[in-house]
Amino acid sequence: MTQQLLMIEDDTRLAGMVGEYLRQSGYGFSHATTGADGLEALQLSPPDLVILDLMLPDMDGLEVCRRIKGRGGDAARTAVLMLTAKGDPMDRIVGLEIGADDYLPKPFEPRELLARIRAVLRRSGDSSGGGVAASGHKVMRFGSLEIDRDARSVSVSGVLCELTSYQFDLLVALAERAGRVLSRDQIMEAVRGRELEAFDRSIDVHMGRIRSAIEDDAKDPKRILTVRGVGYVFAKQQD
Repeated sequence: MTQQLLMIEDDTRLAGMVGEYLRQSGYGFSHATTGADGLEALQLSPPDLVILDLMLPDMDGLEVCRRIKGRGGDAARTAVLMLTAKGDPMDRIVGLEIGADDYLPKPFEPRELLARIRAVLRRSGDSSGGGVAASGHKVMRFGSLEIDRDARSVSVSGVLCELTSYQFDLLVALAERAGRVLSRDQIMEAVRGRELEAFDRSIDVHMGRIRSAIEDDAKDPKRILTVRGVGYVFAKQQD
């Protein structure tokens, strides 16, 4: 089945070029010029992934992302790739905090956009490519924490935890290496398979979200520990 992409972008010339490139790459593509139209299109026919510009004429793109992720059910699991202004880390961090799966600064190369789309969809389990969750045991248990690779779900004491697909893979990457101290770059490379910017702090945003989901007290974490000046370590022994 052809995977469907929805681009919410008021620059019709850019959307036209992106749409042509993505269709040639085998994806279905639709376009909305405003946040309201994009949300309506998503409601009528949910896509596999939304390419979301943050600068829209009728509403903030962050608000659009918040509404997508706040719908509940299958709609909330729709992957979101944000298009951000180059050199504006605050929008990127806020976007990741409210559930966006990835970001790409403007201007961008179509090939990089395609690579990001494929990576996000792969992490979401919507393509045939294997990700971090393809290896090892199907279910990992650490005390009351259970990570189910096949279902791509996480639960604590039987209660499901809400994580984005990227956050799920970050957690799996840490759990597979329980007891090892990993730098931020090592963690992100384990998930994305490529080097990232040395000072990209989005990893800290995601770790905060994961802790909020799986820790009894995110301010006093027992499962994902910070090693100051180095990175993070996933505790082998947990309650």
